[in-house]
Amino acid sequence: MVEPKIQGLGITDFGRFPELNEEALAQSAILAALTDAGIEMAEVQAFYCGNVFGQMLPGQRALRPLGSLGGAVYNVNNACSSGATAFNLALQALRSGQYETVVVFGMDHLSSRAGGPLPLSNDDWNNRRGMIMPALYAMRAQRYLHDYDLSVDVLANISVKNRKHGLLNPIAKFCKLATREEVLASRMIAEPLTLLQCCPAVVDGAAAVVLSTRGGKGQASPIRVRASVVQSGIFETASVDMTEAEITARTAGIAYEQAGIGPADLDVLEVHDAFTISELLYYEALGLCPRGEAADLLASGATALTGRTPVNPSGGLLAKGHPPGATGLAQIVEICEQLQGRAGKRQVYHARVGLTQVTGGGISGVDHAACSIHILSR
Repeated sequence: MVEPKIQGLGITDFGRFPELNEEALAQSAILAALTDAGIEMAEVQAFYCGNVFGQMLPGQRALRPLGSLGGAVYNVNNACSSGATAFNLALQALRSGQYETVVVFGMDHLSSRAGGPLPLSNDDWNNRRGMIMPALYAMRAQRYLHDYDLSVDVLANISVKNRKHGLLNPIAKFCKLATREEVLASRMIAEPLTLLQCCPAVVDGAAAVVLSTRGGKGQASPIRVRASVVQSGIFETASVDMTEAEITARTAGIAYEQAGIGPADLDVLEVHDAFTISELLYYEALGLCPRGEAADLLASGATALTGRTPVNPSGGLLAKGHPPGATGLAQIVEICEQLQGRAGKRQVYHARVGLTQVTGGGISGVDHAACSIHILSR
């Protein structure tokens, strides 16, 4: 069996585009990915679409004017893990021999919705009592700072780092440089998380990749998929340590085994930094450092762009924003560009192996509803 590889990349700017809709954004990303792969629409046998807040049949609506030939379109909604889950399903189909060439894309247009936190189900007990994502992560932050006797400066330093990275990313239209003092002085959202410690919630964007078992014809070297893992949250019936990202640690363990590597082999990562505390917790869950040592890892500079293991060179969700259907694929695009040496001013020059991690959703009784991790290499 020929190994499927990523052969084309496409991504739009991430920002507010009221003059567009999510279909237009998706079309731009898809066409860019096809051009990058050097193939025509007629060569694509199936499409996989990640989308969270769009209308029914988002994939078909996006593809309608592009001249697709009526092949299968799979629509995937797995909260913020939607695009990454669609990628996982596409990979399975290629490995089984069902298809030879597919396109995976994701998009959301949140500026067409009301502002504020992403809406969650009112049928969920946690949500009804106000345990929406900012509140949940504020509690995790408070507990983590207390347990390890840390100041809020540590959280602010994540935002400062990722904003520095984001300034080098031309698609991050919302990104502005901020000092630690400015981060801490920004409007309080849920103590201790201030506005600049939360990813922008009203953002539009799309990303797409071409996956194929055929020989590459594109502009850059194809990228291997060493691991692709999707897991769901476990219903917790006893008290839990809310500073332990259980689903991410579990998913990472499977991914490392699948890829035949460990965290020390990673050169660059894109993680789901929806809030500053998230990135600290994921350092530990992904095995970049032992429990309780994330602040030391950050302070050492290891996760900065010029460090040993840069995390979120794209700027992450904090600097780019977070259109949920596109986020997982945007992470994959970023890691591919890093591995191909196409990341411009934010290039990690020693990048040979990269990891993407994205969680999804919140329901009562579980850490997260979904987690997707991919390990990619040259």
